[in-house]
Amino acid sequence: MKVLAISASARKNGNTKILLETVLTPLREAGARAELIELAGTNPKGCKACFVCIKNKDGTCAIKDDIVNECVEKMTSADAILLGSPTYFADVSTEMKAVIDRCGMVGRANGDLYKRKLGAAVVAVRRAGSIHAFDTMNHFFQISQMIIVGSSYWNIGIGREKGEVAGDDEGMKTMRDLGENMAWLLQKIKA
Repeated sequence: MKVLAISASARKNGNTKILLETVLTPLREAGARAELIELAGTNPKGCKACFVCIKNKDGTCAIKDDIVNECVEKMTSADAILLGSPTYFADVSTEMKAVIDRCGMVGRANGDLYKRKLGAAVVAVRRAGSIHAFDTMNHFFQISQMIIVGSSYWNIGIGREKGEVAGDDEGMKTMRDLGENMAWLLQKIKA
């Protein structure tokens, strides 16, 4: 069982990473090999709509000077993908949007690379707007023909300053429940 988590916060080691690590803990305890990539400081570029990925069908994006092709490769080899984003003006961060757009195009252009993989979205939020960000990532999973794993509530943690989400007891429980549910489903699929 291989799980990839992508934290699309502009802040390294922030609330989004804390939430994702909380999800990954029960997955690791269940024997999953879990990796977390932080996009902070990598400045992924948006899709140029050049359609080279459709023409070449080589599993890569034509933009080669950022982290997105590494994300495509790791997403392709994973059994489950966690996408995490802070809430910026009621949506995902620009880093997450770049990953969704470019990884999504490459995936669809190459025979639906993420089809039937498990997916779950995780959102850090200060106050409001998280549901739209949650929906944006879940729409990526749905159009990619992925299986969305649920939890005991929406996968949202509340906190603004670094570390504040750890004080959101319900949010942290939701993350642990998500990790347990994903581990259970991965074990059923891999059996």
